[in-house]
Amino acid sequence: VRAQGDTYQVVADVSQFEPPDIVVTTSNCYVAIQAEKMAEDGTVCDTFTHKCQLPEDTDPLSVSCTLTETGTLVITARRR
Repeated sequence: VRAQGDTYQVVADVSQFEPPDIVVTTSNCYVAIQAEKMAEDGTVCDTFTHKCQLPEDTDPLSVSCTLTETGTLVITARRR
């Protein structure tokens, strides 16, 4: 978690996954990133999981994420 001005930022490389394969959830000041790539036969062939705790002064309702064209997931949250 990096502080940038009045926001916090979490960055993850998920370039090997398609956008529908990526799920971002927040709960109790934690951000969880989960991604699964399915093979043609329906088996899971690649996974990514990352969980991090946001600082206590994070506004939990301000958490948002953006996926760049290069496959970088950027999660931002405002500081109170």
